[in-house]
Amino acid sequence: MRIIRVTGKGQIKVRPDMTVITMDLEGMYPNYDETLRHSSEDTEVLKTVLEQFGFERTDLKTLNFDVDTEYESYEERHMGRKEYKRRLVGYKFTHRLKVEFPSDNDCLGKILYALANCSVRPELRISYTVKDQEAAKNEMLAKAIADAKGKAAVLANAAGVALQDIQSIDYSWGEISFEYRPMNRYLECADACMFDGASSKGYAMDIEPDDIDVSDTVTVIWEIE
Repeated sequence: MRIIRVTGKGQIKVRPDMTVITMDLEGMYPNYDETLRHSSEDTEVLKTVLEQFGFERTDLKTLNFDVDTEYESYEERHMGRKEYKRRLVGYKFTHRLKVEFPSDNDCLGKILYALANCSVRPELRISYTVKDQEAAKNEMLAKAIADAKGKAAVLANAAGVALQDIQSIDYSWGEISFEYRPMNRYLECADACMFDGASSKGYAMDIEPDDIDVSDTVTVIWEIE
């Protein structure tokens, strides 16, 4: 059996319609239990802040949580010689969380202002994504299949052969990122002064995110005669 293998590419531009605020909390304390307690208390503060804007407490999602031991080096003399040792100084937690909501610059400015003026100081990052990612993926795959069919028809015609039944379709099912980050670095709440001042307890935000450009490929094998 003779075959022809063609890879089609589907590429689309999707307008982001969801805003994502990613927050990093961290702290170090002498005892493990104390570290966990402070981590929980700081998270509760963020949930309380977000409740003011109509969020449920469960809308604040954990992306990563970790507690590590922290050591410091010190010098000690033993029989006239210097020896360098390490001792435990505490436990450090890092907690990365996110909340997302339909894009609205006014709402974003008010949330950032509230976070900048609450009792904890998370590092922040603003990004944008697409709510209906499945529909976007399906559109992209349809374009990839159509591209493969078009290329296969051109190749078959040029080679003087006819396309028969499809023998297989190979798609990687890899993860596709529907995220646009106008600010790549994390911002401390203290960096809020970068915004254009505050009005009615909210920062004046003027962010228009660009379309998200995504693509993927599909390989199709036809029998030819």
